[in-house]
Amino acid sequence: MTLQLTNDRFSIAIDRSKPVPITEQITTNLRSAIMEGLLEPGARLPSWLDMATRLGVARGTVKAAYERLTDEFLVVSAGAAGTRVAGRKPVTPTLPTRQIARPLQGIERGFSLAPLPFQIGVPAQDAFPAKLWSRIRTRAVREDAMAPVGPPDPRGHPELRAQIASYLAISRGIRCVPDQIILTSGYKNGLFLAITTLQLHGRSVWMEDPGYPIAKMGLELAGMKVVPVPVDDQGIRVNRGIALAPDAGLAVVTPGQQAPTGVTMSPSRRRELLDWAKREDAWIVEDDYLSELQLTGRAAPALAAEDTHGRVVHVGSFSKTLSPALSLGFLVAPLAMAERFGEVAACLNPAPNPTTQLALASFLADGHYLRHLRHMKALYMERRNALRECLGQDLIMQDVSGLAVPIRLPKGFSDVALAQQALGRGIAPLPMSVWHHNREDAQPGFLLGVTNLRKGHLEQACGTLRELIAAGA
Repeated sequence: MTLQLTNDRFSIAIDRSKPVPITEQITTNLRSAIMEGLLEPGARLPSWLDMATRLGVARGTVKAAYERLTDEFLVVSAGAAGTRVAGRKPVTPTLPTRQIARPLQGIERGFSLAPLPFQIGVPAQDAFPAKLWSRIRTRAVREDAMAPVGPPDPRGHPELRAQIASYLAISRGIRCVPDQIILTSGYKNGLFLAITTLQLHGRSVWMEDPGYPIAKMGLELAGMKVVPVPVDDQGIRVNRGIALAPDAGLAVVTPGQQAPTGVTMSPSRRRELLDWAKREDAWIVEDDYLSELQLTGRAAPALAAEDTHGRVVHVGSFSKTLSPALSLGFLVAPLAMAERFGEVAACLNPAPNPTTQLALASFLADGHYLRHLRHMKALYMERRNALRECLGQDLIMQDVSGLAVPIRLPKGFSDVALAQQALGRGIAPLPMSVWHHNREDAQPGFLLGVTNLRKGHLEQACGTLRELIAAGA
């Protein structure tokens, strides 16, 4: 069905075979004609009844299209005088021509992409309990829809915070009350909340070297002076941190499993770090990124469990244990600072995803989370052993308890360039050098994630890796 309007250059075509609603078709036709100048300012449109009759549609359909154009200030309704094109011609904004780089380019391969073999930081996609989670989340959606209408607790749903407090007491040795827990969208959000609440802008911060490159970037963007402190087989070298920046206001550490080396911070280093924080009135952010997922032996207690002076901010996440799609993590504030953390969350950083919070609370309360962790530890151990067997002894590998296996490359290799080539071949090893403060002096190597190395794909992925290394020799 086609309608000819005020000039020969414009008509409205209705195609009932398209899935697009007829109201949307009419609106799109008229909007384009007005924006392109085919309908001049002041031009009168047919009445609802006239256009409906000529197009063979309901009058309400035309009325809805006109109302949408009125909301967009493209037409003006003048009552008995009819509907006319707005007097001022809309200005089409000029789109910027400058190329805008995506965030974290050069570190992250992209966003919302299916994981590739060797990619780190993404749990096993094939082992996520999708059916169970879907059932629990559907129930949570109904509960949320029936909940009282009002502003939610900005710290997070009370039930989920209570469940996390119970879980931390059992698995990480942390004794805290639910009101010390603030829900976040993940570790990065928790780090932001910590440095904002503790008012550390402009202060020096100890950062493990090697250490998480995105955290380093975030601290610098927050106006802090990052001081790289070397790591050895006992964790961060506290004495070097004191020598380099004794007055630092913060230390960001991964004591459970140092990222990326996988070492556990020794008891003596833990005492040194806690003593320094107490003595200098400084703070410690504990990044407990893998929680209980230590594949060899029992996971060490959290640093916060040993903190008797309230200097440790414990930050955890469900992104690496369950799924990054949940966008949920948590922060345990020191007891004396819990109220201030709550106020900052209320004003600047309220907890996200209320429906997902409800679902996760049920997931923890029913024991599914602990069972899931046990299952994942067994699965990841199997996949890590299979990777070792597939690579053999010719590639030097360190024995670590984490979910990424490091391999070292010969001097002179560019692990960054080689990793970029690898993406084109369908694998995603992470260059080791980007984790070092001084990349030029770093030993080149790769971190190979084990989580998504499924049977049937492992040999091909290892073969591709060998070919890339051989070609780069």
